[in-house]
Amino acid sequence: MPSATRLKLTVRGAVQGVGFRPFVFRLATELALSGWVNNSAQGVMIEVEGAPATLERFLSRLARERPPHSFIQSLEPSWLDPVGHTGFEIRASETTGAPTALVLPDLATCPDCRGEIFDPGNRRYFYPFTNCTNCGPRFSIIESLPYDRPNTSMKRFEMCPQCQAEYRDPHNRRFHAQPNACPQCGPHLELWDRQGKSLLEAADDQAVLRAAAKAISEGQILAVKGLGGFHLMVAADKEAAVHRLRVLKHREEKPLALMCPSLQVVRALCEVSPLEERLLRSPESPIVLLQRHAVGLELTAAASAGAPPPEHALAPSVAPGNPNLGVMLPYTPLHHLLLHLLGGPVVATSGNLSDEPICIEEREALERLGEIADLFLIHNRPIVRHVDDSVARVIASRELILRRARGYAPLPLSVETAAIEQGSVLAVGAHLKNSIALAIGPQVFVSQHIGDLETDQALSAFRRAIADFQQLYQTTPSIVAADAHPDYLSTQFARELCREQTQGASRSHDGAPRLISVQHHLAHVLSCMAENQLRPPLLGVAWDGTGFGLDGTIWGGEFFLIRKGGWERVAHLRPFRLPGGEQAIKEPRRAALGLLHAGMGEEGLNQTGLPTLQAFSPQELPLLRRMLERQINSPPTSSIGRLFDAVASLAGVRQKVRFEGQAAMELEFALAGAAEEGAYALTLKPHEKVMVLDWLPLLKELLHDRQNGTGLAVVSARFHNSLIEAIVNVARHFGQERVLLSGGCFQNRYLTERAVHRLRAERFRPYWHQRVPPNDGGIALGQIVAVNGW
Repeated sequence: MPSATRLKLTVRGAVQGVGFRPFVFRLATELALSGWVNNSAQGVMIEVEGAPATLERFLSRLARERPPHSFIQSLEPSWLDPVGHTGFEIRASETTGAPTALVLPDLATCPDCRGEIFDPGNRRYFYPFTNCTNCGPRFSIIESLPYDRPNTSMKRFEMCPQCQAEYRDPHNRRFHAQPNACPQCGPHLELWDRQGKSLLEAADDQAVLRAAAKAISEGQILAVKGLGGFHLMVAADKEAAVHRLRVLKHREEKPLALMCPSLQVVRALCEVSPLEERLLRSPESPIVLLQRHAVGLELTAAASAGAPPPEHALAPSVAPGNPNLGVMLPYTPLHHLLLHLLGGPVVATSGNLSDEPICIEEREALERLGEIADLFLIHNRPIVRHVDDSVARVIASRELILRRARGYAPLPLSVETAAIEQGSVLAVGAHLKNSIALAIGPQVFVSQHIGDLETDQALSAFRRAIADFQQLYQTTPSIVAADAHPDYLSTQFARELCREQTQGASRSHDGAPRLISVQHHLAHVLSCMAENQLRPPLLGVAWDGTGFGLDGTIWGGEFFLIRKGGWERVAHLRPFRLPGGEQAIKEPRRAALGLLHAGMGEEGLNQTGLPTLQAFSPQELPLLRRMLERQINSPPTSSIGRLFDAVASLAGVRQKVRFEGQAAMELEFALAGAAEEGAYALTLKPHEKVMVLDWLPLLKELLHDRQNGTGLAVVSARFHNSLIEAIVNVARHFGQERVLLSGGCFQNRYLTERAVHRLRAERFRPYWHQRVPPNDGGIALGQIVAVNGW
């Protein structure tokens, strides 16, 4: 770890006029940290420098010891290089930036509101829509700016005299709480059957919640209209119910998220570090990926074998074969009350079919989820836009956002690049894990997770998000940035948008937006560069599954030298072919076959006893051989993601996948207990004008290990270590001190943490993602940077 670093914080919420800046000054001075604090139009800005351990204490105490009348709605840390601050000062307030352009995300229920809903003497006892200025819906209910009640979906609910008094009292925590409501004047629940008929006529919310909890406890599937859309919920300890949900949702093996009633229940299932606890309890309240207790895996296996389940044992189908669980705590009063009645964890997965956006309206839910859910717990507060649950995990002692949605979106990121002089920039993102971004000056507003643009419903949600952002921020982009892949639906939409507006501009004599294409992996690296607030020169590593290369091949194992205003692809993985093209993404055995053919020709395809070759029928192999020999429907790729697939197949881990990244995940899981520190040879060689990582020595050594019966954990460890040493070798070859790690492969905890460790050991300075996903959810931010310049 470096001896000193810089912690930059944006603190949003009730943090002005409550003594927050003097509190920060006293805390920083006590800990002998240097830096500054000031007010801005967006909240309180803090920069502190010092030893990493001291900064961790500062961050922890900031949230724990804040002034009694303050409330932190979001606390966004970024760890940056030190700039040499001396002393600590309270700087003059900044008045730049338009506060009306800031839309707050939805926030988890605060402790005060949580206390009220469980207090029988409070008028909001058991009321599932309780909120105040410190918590509750924001982004999911706002229709337009400014953020006033008439501009939200709460406008239909007229406040009663008591709520009005709270709303107008500056000393009340509900002062100007736009969603303020109570049982007399606010939204209410109903429980519907599949035909949309209410099952409890004239029942109060408590009776509805009790009936809903009873249905879940009896093994029924409940569709629950929450904050930003529907969840599908079942009891997490009922295997038949969970398995039935998987079958009906067409989600064969991908892990399902859990909602637990308390942190104590989470601890009974998983290991929870202090940083993971902070994430679980935070106002953002994301799904956090946690490591299961070993005993928990044993209990699940016992339940699978028919043994009676102990308390909080999970159904095997929740996360089959996975040592991790995605867990969240209740984040709305509705969820708190429902989980309180149940007393144990529930599966809480998105209310959709695979590859579709989540449902937000009850009639839509009846139509799309009617074949899945037995009952529907709905309410009459309209959801303006869908907002999924965010997903995060802790990697290298830092938070890493894997899916940026509820709690985070659409808070802006400040990007220190050359801003467009006039107008705004729209970035339409990638095809998978899509999110869009809108840049207005140095502020980049990144949308909530939209998802894979594989269905008409997903594409419709994508279009709505773009129209939504333009309406909210009252701007028409002067530039539209899109992925260079011509077949991405996001790219096709961008072309269509520019063409339509160009035609309109020619009639009205206004300027038309200009379309700019951005190479996929360059966008990955620029996204990481932007959120770490770096300037060139630097070395960028972009490793993922697929992306359109500028030479017409499939890239995904790339190294870029980023210089001021320019970039160069300086190294990449040696290409191999994928027989069947896109089908090879779903079948790791095909990637392995392409690797064997590219490296060893017929000899490679005649290796008897290989799991890869045994996975094909006698009819399939000759056809695929001919495809490779004749280079028919067998595109070349330099993708590390596809190399992961090939190795997983050769090692006997998986031959076909049921969801994206499954083979790579299981290869990572296989590392458990491996003490092997060796690495296969992944040789760096010159080829034409670039350097190439030659995987042939790696392949031969791996096959040798297989023949000698080397254990899977050792094979996986040696493979991972070979990739990590390759990064170090490329960094050493080009002599660039700062190394950026981006792309979906760096969701792999072992790969990222060990790469960071090895780079630091070799005196390089590694950087990775924190607030923006390393996967394609971060592409839109990188597209903005590419357009604005760096």
